[in-house]
Amino acid sequence: MRLPSPLLTGRLKKRYKRFLSDIILDDGREVVAHCANPGSMLGVAVDGARVWVHEHGDPKRKLAFSWELVEIDGTLIPVNTTNPNRIVPEAIDKGVIPELSGYGDIAREVKYGEASRIDLLLSGAKSGKGRKKPCYVEIKNVHLSRTPGLAEFPDSVTKRGAKHLQELSRVADEGARAVMLFVVQRSDCRRFAPAADLDPAYARALKDAASAGVELLCYDCEITTNEAVLRKALEIELESR
Repeated sequence: MRLPSPLLTGRLKKRYKRFLSDIILDDGREVVAHCANPGSMLGVAVDGARVWVHEHGDPKRKLAFSWELVEIDGTLIPVNTTNPNRIVPEAIDKGVIPELSGYGDIAREVKYGEASRIDLLLSGAKSGKGRKKPCYVEIKNVHLSRTPGLAEFPDSVTKRGAKHLQELSRVADEGARAVMLFVVQRSDCRRFAPAADLDPAYARALKDAASAGVELLCYDCEITTNEAVLRKALEIELESR
């Protein structure tokens, strides 16, 4: 997935009201940039951190800038939580996710369950031969890493995330494939675990979903200032550390 360009560099002054960030650009300007991340951004929204922003040049936009990247301990991390929903379909199309290969159709934001929408619904055999179970794929963005090499989700309590796991469990019980795919938008992690201390209910829900037949996948990304590309599978640890 290509990142917006060109990008301007600066330093984060502060992030506030969830969707706003004050940034001091290297050219001396202080700007307010949109932050497309409703989470706590624990460990990512670090005052003084080096950041990259995109200047839209569209007079109709309320904010002229969007915060795109942050550098933490030498690692580039995209802050936009909607990126994985663009990264994953590209990766599926290129065969980067073997667990999700062979499907002919990819539908997005399909209604299912109790007033929910699934990020991706994969259906039909790509070759036109044989039969494949419909595959419901829920995608979650991951950027939290408090222990070197370990990616964690969530970074704050997410009742909505637990609800999604319950919906996926029902899908699996009805005979379709249900997949929870965590996309780690950083390249310095080797394994993944639920952040049980931050949201014990979600950690329990994830274990319950796995027991109910929901497939758990986690992939990291190669990040540059130009693009974010899905890279390799990470080990998933469900037991408490």
